[in-house]
Amino acid sequence: MIGTYLQLPFAQHALIAATLIAVISGLIGPFVAARDMAFAVHGTAELAFTGAAAGLLIAGDAVAGALIGSLVVASAIGLLGARQSERNTAIGVVLAFGLGVGVLLLSYYHGFATEATNILFGQILGVTTRDLILLGVVAGVVVVTMLIIYRPLFFASVDPDVAAARGVPTRLLGLVFGYLLSLTVTAAAQIVGTLLVLSLAITPAATARQLSASPRVVSLLSIGMALVAADGGLLLSFQFDTVKASVFITFIAFGCYLLARVFRLLRR
Repeated sequence: MIGTYLQLPFAQHALIAATLIAVISGLIGPFVAARDMAFAVHGTAELAFTGAAAGLLIAGDAVAGALIGSLVVASAIGLLGARQSERNTAIGVVLAFGLGVGVLLLSYYHGFATEATNILFGQILGVTTRDLILLGVVAGVVVVTMLIIYRPLFFASVDPDVAAARGVPTRLLGLVFGYLLSLTVTAAAQIVGTLLVLSLAITPAATARQLSASPRVVSLLSIGMALVAADGGLLLSFQFDTVKASVFITFIAFGCYLLARVFRLLRR
């Protein structure tokens, strides 16, 4: 079954998309955990639905709408939640308002709304060549930017007060990271949907943190775990085609996390 599927273009597109999204999700995940931004991932993922609805209504393109909307959301969260103590409250406020706007926009759209609803549950097998090019551009921007800001961002994430005292532009770095996080989460929603996006944006990084304390090792392990979950879940969905890929992805990611916890306990 797997070999048969991999000869088809839509399956090849899906595998490439899963690989790209796994790399950027695994790369950004450790910083999400270090900066305590799990709720930001959830909020951004949910608001991808609003951007998709706007994209459908204005230009008939849900994916581009979700990506542009994610940047608007990141800007709003960055401005309203400049202080870490205010961040979660700001995300909650923006999330409630944004979902209301999304429902309103969708009510004015008279075509088939499956593209918008697919963002809620994921539709990896529907990735087109155009979508793949867009994901490739997003992945390239995220990877290159993360490599440039990796060291100061790590410093600002571990000890923001000392980093600010040493002249590190912590607020600017936080805003840039917010943009990268929004792009990554919106891209990941194409595979697992906004409701399950934490399985790629959070779980691999949480698993890696159970296995090592070295930041670079954690980053590499996080990318590896994300690849195992995304590509492995997709291949299993080819073999058992009655179950969506997002289900297998979440199961594999959670299984790896449990094994890492057991390994850590045994090592102690």
